[in-house]
Amino acid sequence: MTGQGRLESIDITRLRWFVAVAEELHFARAARGLGISRQRLSGTVIELEEELDTKLFVPGAQPTQLSEDGQAVLEEARALIAAAPAEPVTATEAVDRLRVGFVPGVTVTKWERIWADRFPDIRLELIPVPMKEQESALRTDAVDMCFVRLPIDSDGMSAIPLYREVPVVVVPKDHPIALFEQVATVDLADERMQDATDLDEAAMTMELVAAVSGAAIVPHSIARLHHRKDLVYRLVTDVPETEVALAWLVDRTTELVEEFVGVVRGRSQRSTRSPSGQQANKPAKQQSPAKRKPAPAKKPAAAAKSKQGGAKKPGKRRGR
Repeated sequence: MTGQGRLESIDITRLRWFVAVAEELHFARAARGLGISRQRLSGTVIELEEELDTKLFVPGAQPTQLSEDGQAVLEEARALIAAAPAEPVTATEAVDRLRVGFVPGVTVTKWERIWADRFPDIRLELIPVPMKEQESALRTDAVDMCFVRLPIDSDGMSAIPLYREVPVVVVPKDHPIALFEQVATVDLADERMQDATDLDEAAMTMELVAAVSGAAIVPHSIARLHHRKDLVYRLVTDVPETEVALAWLVDRTTELVEEFVGVVRGRSQRSTRSPSGQQANKPAKQQSPAKRKPAPAKKPAAAAKSKQGGAKKPGKRRGR
């Protein structure tokens, strides 16, 4: 079995993570307490077992059980951790959740479902954010990431454009424009246009359109979000589209942020561009030549032929 001297060469953070699993005897709970993904924690334990050339946990045991070697390593690891200086808490270890904001009109249910399936032990908090606060929510750490409408100040910010939204004009149901499938701004020249630049007040804008028989141009998703039976909306062909993006601060690019980017971009769970995929796709440690079992010797051709019953004797026929 390994001695404490060999453990001294192992990063103290990895030892802390192993001790967390050994004390909880539950990978999901330990990962939640550490604020990391279960996949990353499992990968770290596997690497540790390979480095120490032993099994720290009983393979296949339910619930999780320490092996004899694992119990010995646990005692030695505790001693090393107790003697080590206190570690600063990193951004990843400080939280066990990911906070994602979204501005009006953005639907996040699909990504929420994928995240829940892929990372059931890491809480995803979805937080509605007024559009006028989308940037301040990120810069004041109210959220870790946010679905925003561009443009946004790019200083120190990462932003992944996701999709564009067509503009529509909202009018009363009995309005002449309701007869068309699409219109141009010239067709709206004589209309009483309501100011719809503040999308956070879109519900009030719709009230005004219905009350005074006016019109308002908004992104398609906003018209759907505030749909009313007495209003209809039609495509406007010559107004610029709006663009929705996923944004976060560059210096707060944590592992969970990278995982969520992978979810939104449609990467598979085993994608090597995501931290958990890198762990899952890491090649298994090859067995050293000294430990490989010799291949079984091939049987002589004659013996193999005899085992199969040999050749048929000439002249002998089978009866029916």
